[in-house]
Amino acid sequence: MKFLDRCSEMKRLDELMAGGHGGIAVIYGRRRVGKTRLLLEWVAKHHGLYSVADQSAAKVQRSYFAEVMAEKFAGFAEVEYRDWRGLLSRLAREAGNKGWRGPIVIDELPYLVSAGKELPSVLQQWVDHEARASRLVVAIAGSSQRMMQGLVMGANAPLYGRAAQVLEIKPLDVGHLRAAFGLRPMAELVEHYTAWGGIPRYWELASALNKSVEIQIDELVLNPLGPLHREPDRLLLDEIPPAVALRPLLDIIGAGAHRLSEIAARIGQPATSLGRPLERLMGMNLVIRQIPFGESPRSGKRSLYKISDPFFRLWFRVVAPHRALLATASRATRLRLLRKYWSFLTATAWEELCRDKIVSLNPSSPLGRLGPWQPASRFWQRQEPEWDLIADSVDGKSLLLGEVKWSRRPCKAEEIRRMARQVPAKGIPLLPKPYNSRRIVHALFIPEATRKVSKTPEGVFVVTADELIRLED
Repeated sequence: MKFLDRCSEMKRLDELMAGGHGGIAVIYGRRRVGKTRLLLEWVAKHHGLYSVADQSAAKVQRSYFAEVMAEKFAGFAEVEYRDWRGLLSRLAREAGNKGWRGPIVIDELPYLVSAGKELPSVLQQWVDHEARASRLVVAIAGSSQRMMQGLVMGANAPLYGRAAQVLEIKPLDVGHLRAAFGLRPMAELVEHYTAWGGIPRYWELASALNKSVEIQIDELVLNPLGPLHREPDRLLLDEIPPAVALRPLLDIIGAGAHRLSEIAARIGQPATSLGRPLERLMGMNLVIRQIPFGESPRSGKRSLYKISDPFFRLWFRVVAPHRALLATASRATRLRLLRKYWSFLTATAWEELCRDKIVSLNPSSPLGRLGPWQPASRFWQRQEPEWDLIADSVDGKSLLLGEVKWSRRPCKAEEIRRMARQVPAKGIPLLPKPYNSRRIVHALFIPEATRKVSKTPEGVFVVTADELIRLED
């Protein structure tokens, strides 16, 4: 699959290279998100060196790293380096003598740190002195977000304040699915997002099949021989330290338990013991904590914990509880199982996209002209109707109340009018000040319509996917 997007990330890395003073970039993000592809493209662009660590012993790791450096510096790998300090010192000298500034990429740094606990402090001194004197540009990357953040983010972290660029690589925007899969109908775009989220590696595997999304899921995920059949287990195991102990939480949340008390009851542990495990899952961008619109983030009374990654949501709803069935099931049986949950999964993904994209709503659209809008949230309260989407306007004058409806086929005018009438009929939610004084704006979100409808007779704005999602060709 061709290299997609990452324009802002590449620009920041290029600026570091063009600065002339050297420096270090720290790149992190979950596995499969495209960190390595970005770094390979950057290294090729500037004729740099790319090295990737594994789980070998420290001595072997230094040997592998020296082999890569030997591509630029003759004889570099002919020496046995007793420690990282000696290896990096020689690297800085050789680069300085040759006037070569890099870039040098050290990918999967957490594996090196696991085998050599002294490496972070060695890197700190090397970056401060020898690498700076040689004006070297160095990028370190890793998929263990906990360890990478520990190296850079905290005030006591070895590289705190030293990185010229700190880039968290996030999933690709849904709009790039069109270029990756050649999609046209917006419903197909949402379905592919439901299956693969914004993870380039999954896009690469799925697009190579050149089949419907249903068959893609079956061959890659549901089939026990598929390369993604046990993907979450591998990702949790590859974390440093391994996160396999968090698997039961994902099973329970994926099966539909979202309140802390319910999760605790199902796992058989006190709710007070789940704070750190849930924080780690949120740090890995696998779980999200939702609070009702208008409630303080500090209040946890009505919090809901949900799987945030679309692929993980699919896997823990369809694969995890049915592994025994899938082990011997025919394709027809596997597809029947998928169809049982597919409507729920696509509706959830579409609702999630509407909330995420309201901040970037086309400003020239009828609803966009009343914005811009702040990030949206759900709303629920015991005696109140639930709302899929509530957002405050940036100017604080308007409050958007939205209902999200999923349909694979374009909605007809009569269907739209019928759904639109139901939106204001729900009434106004009981919200704290100052929200209860806002002008109320109602909206209905649908993937597609048979003809353009901007506003219904009931005064409800109709928003389609092409207004929310910028399609990238």
